[in-house]
Amino acid sequence: MNKNRLKRFYDIDVPVTTCNLQCNYCYITHRNQASAEVKPLDYTLPHIRKALSRERLGGTCLLNLCGKGETLLAPYIVNLTRELLEEGHYVMLVTNGLPTKRIKELTEEIPVELQKHLIIKISFHFMELKSKGLLDKYFDNIRLIDRSNISFSVELTPSDDAIPYIEEIKEVCLKNIGALCHITVARDRTKPGIPILSSLSREDYIKVWGQFDSPLFDFKMRIFGEPRKEFCYNGLWGGHINLENGSLSQCYRLRPKRIFDNPSAPIDFCPAGKCEMAHCYNGHAWLTLGMIPELITPSYLEMRDRVTTDGRHWVGEEMRQFLSQKLSDNNEMLTSKSKQLAMCKNKAQKLVYSVRSLIYHVINGKWSILRTKFQSFVR
Repeated sequence: MNKNRLKRFYDIDVPVTTCNLQCNYCYITHRNQASAEVKPLDYTLPHIRKALSRERLGGTCLLNLCGKGETLLAPYIVNLTRELLEEGHYVMLVTNGLPTKRIKELTEEIPVELQKHLIIKISFHFMELKSKGLLDKYFDNIRLIDRSNISFSVELTPSDDAIPYIEEIKEVCLKNIGALCHITVARDRTKPGIPILSSLSREDYIKVWGQFDSPLFDFKMRIFGEPRKEFCYNGLWGGHINLENGSLSQCYRLRPKRIFDNPSAPIDFCPAGKCEMAHCYNGHAWLTLGMIPELITPSYLEMRDRVTTDGRHWVGEEMRQFLSQKLSDNNEMLTSKSKQLAMCKNKAQKLVYSVRSLIYHVINGKWSILRTKFQSFVR
């Protein structure tokens, strides 16, 4: 089992809504969940490691740890990261870059060789940092990471109120991290179709934020709003894991199954096939890693790396090699017959799940929810 071959990619939801910022584009802020207490996990860290072992998952995986709030506020996050790295996986951590104590623990307590398999994806919430006088602290923490063997990437979530500050944003990035930050795309989760969160037209949005020359932004805008009709291997070559209840879904909002209860039991890896989302809004990861093999995309490395003004890379050599791979490089493609069988299996599972849900709501007398579920089922 080659430890440097990318076998699967999992986006892991860390159950944290607590946050030390209140960004106006964040739904956690809008729901007043940013002050919620971080709850302990129901599973021990060794148990989670066993449930996500290389043996059980079939090889070395890329694991993305991200909370809805600030991921590094989870008291167990450093130890969990180390467990997964020691298991042999490559790990990504999402943070706003402010929890200095946790960042020091990552750079000081994780062995150097394991650090080379860790990348910290640092969100750049410029308006909040500027208004709270936290820009110096933010960049000091990035320098802590930069001096270690941990890779990093910096990305800005664009908001309309930051447009007048674009030149300042560029200046502070070049001064402190040697390159312009990447730009992601903010999405409005409250509206059908999950559109871009901006008052700008699509054309003006691209014109304004495209000036950062970010491959991440360019690719996200290329696929944003475009439904995926190809066969998707998500579920077979990866998926979405909920760390709170130990469940695995083929992708977001698809039917979950618990995989942590018995960490020794084999996992039924089944591809989603047909995408049920309006568009692949996180396709900068799923698609660049090759969940749809015939789709020509940049590598995931291009979504994260930058070369600084003095010629250094944000992403270290070992991590660069790993993030350059496609899942189709290391996994077998399905035949047309196997794809059809997978689709039939998904339909059967959806039917079973819907019936169970209907029965549950009948038993518990939840008639309004039942009505909605029934209408959806009929459709």
